[in-house]
Amino acid sequence: MPLVILACGILLLFFLIVKVRMNSFISLLLVAGVVGYAEGLPIGQIIPVIEKGLGGTLGGLAIVVSFGAILGKLMAESGGAQRIATTLINVFGRENVKWAVCLTGFIVGIALFYEIGFVLLIPLVFTIAAEAKIPLLKVGIPMAAALSVTHGFLPPHPGPTAISVIYGADIGLTLVYGAIIAVPTAIVAGPLFYNTCKGLNPEIPQGLYNPHVFEDNEMPSFGISVFTALVPVFLMAASAIAKLTLAKESQVFQVLTFLGTPDMALTISILIAFYTFGISRGKSMPEIMKVVEDAILAIAMILLIVGGGGALKQILIDSGVGRYIGEVVGGSDLSPLVLAWVVAAVIRIACGSATVAALTAGGIAAPIVAVTNVSPELMVLATGAGSLIISPPNDPGFWLFKEFFGLTIKETVRTWCALETIISVMGLAGVLILSKVFGV
Repeated sequence: MPLVILACGILLLFFLIVKVRMNSFISLLLVAGVVGYAEGLPIGQIIPVIEKGLGGTLGGLAIVVSFGAILGKLMAESGGAQRIATTLINVFGRENVKWAVCLTGFIVGIALFYEIGFVLLIPLVFTIAAEAKIPLLKVGIPMAAALSVTHGFLPPHPGPTAISVIYGADIGLTLVYGAIIAVPTAIVAGPLFYNTCKGLNPEIPQGLYNPHVFEDNEMPSFGISVFTALVPVFLMAASAIAKLTLAKESQVFQVLTFLGTPDMALTISILIAFYTFGISRGKSMPEIMKVVEDAILAIAMILLIVGGGGALKQILIDSGVGRYIGEVVGGSDLSPLVLAWVVAAVIRIACGSATVAALTAGGIAAPIVAVTNVSPELMVLATGAGSLIISPPNDPGFWLFKEFFGLTIKETVRTWCALETIISVMGLAGVLILSKVFGV
């Protein structure tokens, strides 16, 4: 019954958005309330749970998404994004620049949650597409695929690292196995998969890209532009390394983990950007603050829609749907690797969040590792792969991809949901192959 209710809720969401053409944020909140009531949540708890999901999602993303948008806007308005774009185009060529973007997303994604990396890279994607005069998705899909692959397979990304702890896996070995799977998966789900989507050519959303073409002397240098853009990446990567190598009591650990929190890293980055992309380019502080205001206005509705996805996710979690499904699947007689993938996949579809799916599945499958000879490292990767499948509408990532690329629901399913499923299935296949090759 819980699955039937969930399916009806998703259909209702599609109906409101596609047929009624209701605002996505309002539709998400209405469906969250209906599903929560149908799943048995007391009527008095529905609004508090929606507020909890909305606040919890925006609490973790509001500063990150807002400051990321500010950094991107400053980079675009100063010519820094154009400098990076033209340099990449010159080095790789217009036809091969998608490979450069895929590589960039792969490197950036190792230290960042998907949403953070997406917001940091999306202005660069817009600029490259405009400068190279190529379809937006030709660079957008490789970027998103690379970020998602690292989210599922590569420590020190927080997701795989957390699952490694649950299973007692060796993080270094998990990274080695994960890299073997991640590289071909990112290539197939990114640059190669785009070839099936050539019929789609959405416009760059207004307000998120500056179409002004800068003269060479008007732009900051490539080094300054890249440094400023990657400051948050450096800080978060340093924090991740510190967590793996330093004692928690050390002063260096405390400083690096503080500076490497996403909110702090992006705060530092925009302060640096105020100078490198603003003051040093001859702009006054009021002019810089006008760019800041424009950036926030451009992503306001996107923030609300992502928050609405978080509200629906919380309804499903608090109503017990995720745990119910996990327990049902957990009673089956499958290979431990396949079981971990299936449990994570079903919870992902039910709850939306890849992180919630991975950690919940890890908790369910952890006892299996202790009583079998299965490799805990491969269990980490199987669980991570399962947690990425499909990316349903109750996943905030679904709405990030849809809104930033200006796609319809159908186009988002055809692109984003398809590439996530490719990553998930290839991840499982890679795990099973490695299990046979290494005998673990």
